[in-house]
Amino acid sequence: MSSMHENIQENCTWRILKYRDEAAFKQIEAYEVDIFSGNLLLNEGIDELWKLAAGTGGTKYDNSNAYLGVGDSDTAATATQTGLQASTNKTYKAMNSGYPVYGADQKVVFRSTFGTSDANYDWKEFTVVNASSDAGKNLNRKVSSQGAKPSGQIWELELTITLS
Repeated sequence: MSSMHENIQENCTWRILKYRDEAAFKQIEAYEVDIFSGNLLLNEGIDELWKLAAGTGGTKYDNSNAYLGVGDSDTAATATQTGLQASTNKTYKAMNSGYPVYGADQKVVFRSTFGTSDANYDWKEFTVVNASSDAGKNLNRKVSSQGAKPSGQIWELELTITLS
């Protein structure tokens, strides 16, 4: 008798589009685009997905509730964490209009814009959460030093999660 074995593959790609100022942002003229991969799904986020899938409650990661968060902690990611680890420097931004995008190609794309006075510190950790703070359920956490966002610049953060 042959056995069948399937694994779910999760692939995450993060992208930061960096704009020198509001004029460059309006012209969609990024001076730098950083792309990095990977993340760790957090237990609380996985449990929230099961609640949503099984119909027993939960809060959607939709345009009304989803936020991308950044912080300045470089604490290693572990599945038991419940959000960003920075004690002070962490910022959550709501989804841009029309995001998240989902329903095709087995993926979801989240995008938030951090304005000229938002999150002006080292960007070292990243998450998507279904509330405007760590009080929500964080789906994942990524630790990766992506530089310091200067005051006056606009950075746009995008997360693509693909399951196959």
